[in-house]
Amino acid sequence: MTKIKKTEKIIYKNITLADFSKVIALGNQVHGEGYLNNTNLTAWVNKGITEKANAGYVAYDGEQLVGFRLTYAIGQWQIDKWCSPKLWRVPSEQVCYFKCNTVAGSHRGLGIGKKLLRLSIEAAKQQGATAGASHLWKQSPNNSAVMYFSKCGGEHVTSHPDKWHLDSKNGYDCILCGFDCHCEAAEMIIYFD
Repeated sequence: MTKIKKTEKIIYKNITLADFSKVIALGNQVHGEGYLNNTNLTAWVNKGITEKANAGYVAYDGEQLVGFRLTYAIGQWQIDKWCSPKLWRVPSEQVCYFKCNTVAGSHRGLGIGKKLLRLSIEAAKQQGATAGASHLWKQSPNNSAVMYFSKCGGEHVTSHPDKWHLDSKNGYDCILCGFDCHCEAAEMIIYFD
C-alpha cells in the first residue's frame, strides 16, 4: 500500500446520503464486515443532525473517500450500561457521543482523523454540547485509537471488556475475533472548554 504525502489536498464536508455506499465500504473494510449497513448508517447519521448543525463528516482525496466521523448530538443518543456518566465532569445532557472515526490505511498519520474530530466538535458545540464521550477500541494496532483520542484531549474514564460482543453475535465480524468479539473499549471523554 502506497503512503500518501501530506501535501495532497483533502476535502472535508458534512456526510450526506450520496456518501453512504463509500462510507459503508470503508467502515466494513476497516472495522470488519457487518459493522455498517444502510439501516444502521442512516440511524447513526440522523442522530448527529439537528436544526443547528450536522456533526457527521467525510474526507475525500479526489473521488476516494479516505475518512469519516459519525457523532451523535446531545439528546439524540441513549446512555447505556457501557457509559459512566457519574464519572463525567459535566451533566450527561451536555455530552455528545463520538460514535465512529475511520480513516483508510493509506491515509493514516496525516491528521485526517484529528481534523474530522475537530469539525465534529465544532458542530456539537453549535448543538449545545460541552463534552463528547466515546468508546475507543483498545485492540487497535498499537492501541492507536486510544493514543489518537488522548492526543486530541480525550481523558480515560474506565474500560469495558466485551463491549462489542453482542454486536458480533448479531452479525458483526470483528477483524480480530470474528463473530465472538471480546475486544475491550476504553470509555473516554473530551471536555470542550
